[in-house]
Amino acid sequence: MPQQPPVRSSAARPRRPDASMSLITNVMDHSLDDGYAEAAARKKSWGEGGLPKTLRAKLGLAGGLVLAALVVTVGAAQARVTAPVVAKEHQELIDRVDKETADADKLQSGVDKLRDDVSARQRAALRSSGGSAEADLVGMLSGATEVHGPGVKLVVNDAKEASTGGDGTNPRETAGFSDTGRVRDRDLQRVVNGLWASGAEAVSVNGQRLTALSAIRAAGDAILVDNRPLVPPYTVLAVGNGPRLSSDFQNSGDGLYLHALEQNYGIRATISTEHDVRLPAAPSVIVRTAQPVPDSADAKNGKSAKNSKNTEKTEKGTS
Repeated sequence: MPQQPPVRSSAARPRRPDASMSLITNVMDHSLDDGYAEAAARKKSWGEGGLPKTLRAKLGLAGGLVLAALVVTVGAAQARVTAPVVAKEHQELIDRVDKETADADKLQSGVDKLRDDVSARQRAALRSSGGSAEADLVGMLSGATEVHGPGVKLVVNDAKEASTGGDGTNPRETAGFSDTGRVRDRDLQRVVNGLWASGAEAVSVNGQRLTALSAIRAAGDAILVDNRPLVPPYTVLAVGNGPRLSSDFQNSGDGLYLHALEQNYGIRATISTEHDVRLPAAPSVIVRTAQPVPDSADAKNGKSAKNSKNTEKTEKGTS
């Protein structure tokens, strides 16, 4: 019986750790395409690669390098020469802007002084018109005079967690501020109108006196009252019967609207009655119609002339 050759068992070759990434391994090992490698080798064998071999080519390369260096040097020198000129023009422009800004501030200061003078003259004219109760009422309702008396103090502020943005699915986001946690111009309008409707005799917002011609609107993220930007919290002062004004406002539709803003959007609002609140006069009152008031001396002279004519008529009739 022939003898069988011994069975030899050889240990299996260990598997490469990156055997499952053969594609990546091939790319890493052969980063240069074979065609490019062959072309580079062919050019090298023909003497076409590397630095130029002939003297003419070397001189051309040297001339190109010298020309490039010359261009860079000239450009740097020119920039260095023109730098002071540019800096001088820049400084002159800054000086012009500062001068124009100072002139504009001076003109605005003059406008403010003239506006204050006109307002003071209007208030003086109202006070000198006999001091009647009707004149006092007109001055108070028009906002031309300062007022004080019992009333309420209403403070409205943004929510503590107020943020920006929104998805537009809420009706409060359709216009104005998109953030539902912030007080908007329409909210402040409803608060002020609610106080007027509840019996307020005079109203101010953050020290800004409201008149029949006042406007509350938005400009970006700011609320404007008569074109003056206000920042929260918004302090609304109203002169009137304090307890009654507070009760009527909170039970009105606008008061319930403010309460809904507190419950649904976290807007903060507090109202309190005050024994004495002081409201300044409006900064400028626009006069639509006016007529001169006769001076007291002229009125007296006119009355004397009328009496003398009546005396003449009486004397003629008697004779």
